[in-house]
Amino acid sequence: MSAQVEAEKTGATKPANFFVMQALFERTLEQAIEQKNIEPLLKEYSGIPNSEHDKRSPMDQAFREVLMKRVNDDVQLIGALVRLSVAAARAEIVVNTIPVVLLGDTFDVITLDKCEQIFTFVEELVEVWKEELFFASCKNNLLRMCNDLLRRLSRTQNTVFCGRILLFLSKFFPFSERSGLNIVSEFNLDNFTEYGLDSKEHDDIDNKELEDTAEDIPLKIDYDLYCKFWSLQDFFRNPNQCYNKAQWKMFQTHAETILQSFSSFKLEDARPSIDNHSNSDAAAQAMDVDLDNAAGEAGLTNIVIKAHHFFAKFLTNPKLLALQLSDSNFRRAVLVQFLILFQYLQVSVKFKNESYTLSSAQSEFIKKTEQRVFSLLEETPPSGRRFARTVQHMLQREEMWNNWKNDGCKEFKKPEQLDAIEDEAKPTPAKRAKRPLGDCLREAARNGKFYLGNDNLTRLWNYSPDNLQACKSEQRNFLPLLETYLETPHDKNDPAFEWRALRLLARQTPHFFTFVSQPSSKVSDYLDTVRKRLIREKELTKQVNTACAASEQNNGASASSTPGEQEHEAAVALQEIEPEQALEVEDTDTVVDVVDSDETPAHEKPLMVTKAHIDEITPLIGEPWMRVGKKIGFTNDEVLFFQMEHATPELACSKMLNNWISDDDDATLDNWAYMLEGLEMHKAAEAVKAIIEREKASIAAAQLTA
Repeated sequence: MSAQVEAEKTGATKPANFFVMQALFERTLEQAIEQKNIEPLLKEYSGIPNSEHDKRSPMDQAFREVLMKRVNDDVQLIGALVRLSVAAARAEIVVNTIPVVLLGDTFDVITLDKCEQIFTFVEELVEVWKEELFFASCKNNLLRMCNDLLRRLSRTQNTVFCGRILLFLSKFFPFSERSGLNIVSEFNLDNFTEYGLDSKEHDDIDNKELEDTAEDIPLKIDYDLYCKFWSLQDFFRNPNQCYNKAQWKMFQTHAETILQSFSSFKLEDARPSIDNHSNSDAAAQAMDVDLDNAAGEAGLTNIVIKAHHFFAKFLTNPKLLALQLSDSNFRRAVLVQFLILFQYLQVSVKFKNESYTLSSAQSEFIKKTEQRVFSLLEETPPSGRRFARTVQHMLQREEMWNNWKNDGCKEFKKPEQLDAIEDEAKPTPAKRAKRPLGDCLREAARNGKFYLGNDNLTRLWNYSPDNLQACKSEQRNFLPLLETYLETPHDKNDPAFEWRALRLLARQTPHFFTFVSQPSSKVSDYLDTVRKRLIREKELTKQVNTACAASEQNNGASASSTPGEQEHEAAVALQEIEPEQALEVEDTDTVVDVVDSDETPAHEKPLMVTKAHIDEITPLIGEPWMRVGKKIGFTNDEVLFFQMEHATPELACSKMLNNWISDDDDATLDNWAYMLEGLEMHKAAEAVKAIIEREKASIAAAQLTA
């Protein structure tokens, strides 16, 4: 023993190699674990003369080797080693990642049952991992370790453990961590709910078995109700389907059926009464409403603990539907799914497609159904009203989180309370005494000014010595000249432009009162004629002025003429061209009338398809009606919906075409005949053409009669 100590002393005086230091650290680490103190390890570490870099590597390896030796020991010993590694990292004798590395090595070599026990230490040390010393270096290791565990676990058999891991990650990472956020609002589309979809596989015997399972409840349960109920899970999985018209009609129909089933089948409150069953109704109501009552809270807590249920996914066996409808937890789960779906459809989501908008009818249905769902939640025992209020509060908080994500997931920061305290400590500045109002008025009157008590009003009223004269200033004339306004680019038929042009015409020229267009002329044509007339007047005035100036230079005759005489001459010249202009307008109108009488009007409305036309043509289409649906723009799912909802092809085709004419503005008889010819349905196409001829003949007869 003395030789070993002497050798150690001798070895301590010179640098040791990696393996010697590792063996020395392993032995000292065993002592530190027994003493639950890191001091022996620090003393041994400081006694070796090697560099810090050379000593840390064997110390890290020593921790990992000791862990592998003790991996089959008690869980508490493994936890003690992890805590000791945290202390060693703070003392800077190991790398910062060694505690997480030890946990990762442990999870890799032990069973899932033991992993669940050791993960408790990971949860307990969450505040340690969030420290500045560990967070930056350990966050990737912790994330990788948790993801490896989740890949090993089963979502259905190890649901609680999976939830613990996800909760730990949510506590460990900050809210603004991009890796933990669903930035683009994607849905888990892989979460399918499988159930009996093929209606051909069941018969009356299956319906009889379903009815036998529902003997104790006042509700008829058949295969149709079963399919409608579980088909709603596909809408909850992918809410964007509700923006499709056909899918929305299917969802609306099935939701009405399920909610009506819940309303017709009320659940009874099976909670124990408080006063020896003497006043059970009053006790239940007190526990449901009075949340401040301590006795009610304690009784409710005991009930929740005793009736604790947990299941990750419901079973979809048809024979279990009657039992599931009788279960309050099952009913609450479905009703809350409705509320979550309705909230998503109504709120604004940053990455939602712009075309995903609700119609007024859809919004009204959601509003009414949401109130109905909350009423059913309040009627579902136990503590229905309290549960409904809790769900409503959670949905409000979810809306706040959605707004936060729409704003870019900004990082949360604590308010700077010190600055607020300093601001409160500062004395309030003394208010300056106001000048008496009488002194202000006297001083303003002395200077010939106005004082109105407001700086802006005072400045406005003192803008000019004479306010009325200032209002007549040319700078305040914002009306454009008529010629300039008529030259501005505009649409051919713009009512606003035409109205303003007529106002300017009445204000600036006499043509509005003297030159009246014929009743058949349009306002745009009338304004164009006025514009051309004003241009000719302007050119003629220039010619008259030029002629007058030339004659004045030649013979001085203009010296005796006055400007008034020149204007008179210009007016006479203008009157000379009046008959010619009127004649031009009359000729133009005549030509227009002839063209209108010979040609088909351009604004003639096309012949639209009506329900009577559909009823007449549908029997001629027959079995291949689905080809018509795809031709007019319906998807395969929508065509399948019409086929499932209606018994005969003729009825399904009629319903589909009625939806087409209600949604499509191009549902004309000409387009319909063209589509039927393209599908080689010649008999139906000829019938549509006959309808077109018949409609045109009736319209022509009506015009002749008029």
